[in-house]
Amino acid sequence: MSHYFTTPDGPERRRLVGMRFWDTDWEFETANGVFSADGLDPGTAVLLRSATPRPGVRRLLDLGCGYGVLAVALATACPQAQVDAVDVNDRALALCRDNAVRHDVGGRISAMLPEQADPRVRYDEIWSNPPIRIGKQALHELLLDWLPRLAPQGVARLVVSRNLGADSLQKWLIHQGFACERSASSQGFRVLQVRPATADAGLAPF
Repeated sequence: MSHYFTTPDGPERRRLVGMRFWDTDWEFETANGVFSADGLDPGTAVLLRSATPRPGVRRLLDLGCGYGVLAVALATACPQAQVDAVDVNDRALALCRDNAVRHDVGGRISAMLPEQADPRVRYDEIWSNPPIRIGKQALHELLLDWLPRLAPQGVARLVVSRNLGADSLQKWLIHQGFACERSASSQGFRVLQVRPATADAGLAPF
């Protein structure tokens, strides 16, 4: 399996892959050295089946964007929104930008390295298939960096394999002070819905 947590060495070999979600057929350009280059990975498929963005959201984040499936989907579903797409793999970011242009949302997706994101921005929604395999400590640091960037009434949707610690991650997030509940479970994956601890407990569930 390619190591997709850093920019790969060697020549890039691009190709088109098709997928279907939200009752729509999509085509994305992928390449060697990026996550799930052969098509839509099962975890992201579960995430996309479990939810759609809330009406009226204006600022969204695709955390660990890869070649841009979530970013493009969110920007397409929310024509009024700006989407930040963050990854550490420059090849993935280039693909994300090209896929955004391919789907006519290039002007509303900003694909960038983590350090290029404005830390003052607060997101209405964060969507992520987080890189569990970077290790528990690195994953915790990643989430503690980005989840506090939720707006007060914001929500993060994380898809995590049960076999890779979804349930323990949920407990850890609650211990860190976040409101976290399982909103969906399918094919061995959990979708965790995370809100700031300051969110009004009387809000209707998303």
